[in-house]
Amino acid sequence: MRARSSGVLFTFALVGILMQHSLSPSSAAASRTAPYGQWESPVSAAMVAEQGLSFGELVTRGEAVYWIERRPEEGGRNAIVRHADGASIDVIPTGFNARNRVHEYGGGDIAPGPDGAVHFVNFADQRLYRVLPGQEPAAISPEGPWRFADCVLDAGRDRLICVGEDHGGGGEPRNLIVAVSMKGGEIVELAGGSDFAASPRIDPTGSRLAWITWDHPDMPWDKTTLWLADIASDGSLRNVRKIADDAAIQQPQWASDGSLHYLSDAGGWWNIHVFDGGQSRPLHGTEADFADPAWVFNRSSYAILDDVIVAVMTKDASDRLVRIDRASGKVEEIETSYVRIGYVRPFGPEGVVFVGAGTTAPAEVVRLDLASGRTDVLADAGKVGVGPEWISAARAITVPVGGDEVTHAFYYPPKNPDFTAPEGTYPPLVVSAHGGPTGHSDPGFSLAIQFWTSRGFAYLDVNYRGSSGYGRAYRDKLKGQWGVIDIEDVVKAALHAADQGLADRERLIVRGGSAGGFVVLAAHAFHDVFATGANYFGVSDLEALARDTHKFESRYLDSLVGPYPERADLYKARSPINHLEGFDRPLIVLQGLEDRIVPPNQSDLIVEALRAKGITVEYLTFPGEGHGFRRPDSRIKSLEAELAFYQRVLGL
Repeated sequence: MRARSSGVLFTFALVGILMQHSLSPSSAAASRTAPYGQWESPVSAAMVAEQGLSFGELVTRGEAVYWIERRPEEGGRNAIVRHADGASIDVIPTGFNARNRVHEYGGGDIAPGPDGAVHFVNFADQRLYRVLPGQEPAAISPEGPWRFADCVLDAGRDRLICVGEDHGGGGEPRNLIVAVSMKGGEIVELAGGSDFAASPRIDPTGSRLAWITWDHPDMPWDKTTLWLADIASDGSLRNVRKIADDAAIQQPQWASDGSLHYLSDAGGWWNIHVFDGGQSRPLHGTEADFADPAWVFNRSSYAILDDVIVAVMTKDASDRLVRIDRASGKVEEIETSYVRIGYVRPFGPEGVVFVGAGTTAPAEVVRLDLASGRTDVLADAGKVGVGPEWISAARAITVPVGGDEVTHAFYYPPKNPDFTAPEGTYPPLVVSAHGGPTGHSDPGFSLAIQFWTSRGFAYLDVNYRGSSGYGRAYRDKLKGQWGVIDIEDVVKAALHAADQGLADRERLIVRGGSAGGFVVLAAHAFHDVFATGANYFGVSDLEALARDTHKFESRYLDSLVGPYPERADLYKARSPINHLEGFDRPLIVLQGLEDRIVPPNQSDLIVEALRAKGITVEYLTFPGEGHGFRRPDSRIKSLEAELAFYQRVLGL
């Protein structure tokens, strides 16, 4: 371990030297000299908002590809697009929004059927609908307390099998596997008894159903159970048996030969396993993850073809596409330019489609032919709006945080072809803490990051201990330590950047949303490092979060902090609201008023308390916005306000 630690330190110092060289004025082809943070940039907040188009769920059926487009110009509506015969069309009219609220995060909103029919969940009423080409959507499920997600078509029985969430009783909603009749919308409960359910999957013969469950206090990346049952002639489930429950299992998929595949991190990494009817076995043993944490439904990080599996392999929080031989388990990388990849689906006998983004261009819907290696772009998230000379690409760095422990980050240096900074100066640094906290940042292109780097800010995206993308051992480091080591990692990463000459020590900024917003507040409460910060809908009171949040995350803090109320002392000790004496720097707070995950009272409390103390606080609220801003006007207003706030308080 000591030798490995020394090697990390050497790599780290070398990276610092190289980055310092890249920041040198002599290496820039700029025509004007101006201080970092004051450069003029064509990357406007409006450009970032317009670039907000993103791709959600992607599925295939026959010769057609379907995907979700989140369209900021339509108020953040989720539109369904169908691509076939070289042309793309919208499936649902503008009055419909394909987005469910199961677990509040949703996912698994669409299920295509024969003859171009598509089944989807409409956001406004959470009912299931069916739409045929050229027709208006028709409701399937009745009005009522049910929400639906992750549906699959059981064509032989003229029904959908879905995850159902019943809000009709008192207390927590019930989550279970249900069948919804296509005629009349009758809801039949198929499998229950657990706190949560996900991923119902019917085998190719229509005779077996696999699904996943888990119970409080586990999250789906802690421990889940994979079930298998026979579907009886009356549509009920028989011979229910447990296939695996020794790890965080996700994404069950059937192969055409009737074998069941799934992802398990029993070996420390999410690798693909196979159940052939008798026993389960790992298909391969790779020290990389082949999945992300299951925050939303119907993610697909692998596609089963005849003899191979095409999968996303995540190593050091960066994705690559690989081919896995189904007989030998041999893993071979497929050469692509993409570093953020998702929703891999089979398409044709030797092809796949997926959503991918590189380091210098936004996301695309891509079709890959394995035989020729050819890729075709079916859709893209829009043009960047500036040339490659403006784009700052991510550089991975590793930061020692004590003993043999390290944390990881992606560093983006300032980049603007029209400007250079005065010699001997260093840029202000925007340090970003991702939400989750069980998630990760990746090096994929983000115009929002270029908004900062093109103005002469450096940007540091920290994957603190507890982040995904580095295996289960790294992910589990946050257990019992939320509000401690994540804060420590963000602080040490910022100081390291300054020590390496990558940032101005006196102009360090921390920003983040949700769990990242909690990092912002805790860094201000417990450390004297950051000159200012931006808290987007962050947690200020852990006790209030434990009492008020929705079912999916209601026991999340048991593992991150401790059981509540038994360990209320830890919740109090780590809540920024209880440590106002540590706050003495300006802060901007931004909050959606419809946020059900981190309710507005979390921001109200900290803003009122800091204003009473005399701290400079700017507070922006956004009616109609939830946990994350979807509308362009909200995105523009928030980004422009954040920049103006930094310029004012830092004297830029």
